[in-house]
Amino acid sequence: MKLKNVLIVVKDIEKSRKFYHDLFGLDLILDNGGNMILTEGLVLQDEKIWKEFLGKEIIPENHSCELYFEEEDLEAFIQKLENLYPQVRYVNRLMTHSWGQKVVRFYDPDGNLIEVGTPM
Repeated sequence: MKLKNVLIVVKDIEKSRKFYHDLFGLDLILDNGGNMILTEGLVLQDEKIWKEFLGKEIIPENHSCELYFEEEDLEAFIQKLENLYPQVRYVNRLMTHSWGQKVVRFYDPDGNLIEVGTPM
């Protein structure tokens, strides 16, 4: 058995596809109408479909998981983030952990937590 994908719930699937393409270079592999598979195994699921499957409300910014990306030039990435998405909501701005890794944490447009850090 192997893990194939990670799915996140989004309100506006096209807006989210653009967000992940603009910032992380993820491209569309398959569009199943309300369910998009992007490169690197990220799946975007339309919130309406997800609610129907689960029969429960979606809880944005629930802090129970995060998408983690690595970037050599973190300062350039943060500049790109702020230029393209100036309304971004940070959890923490650029910081350095005690072990020397630099990281930034923020939410995507739907409240999914993202961390970008320098390679360890």
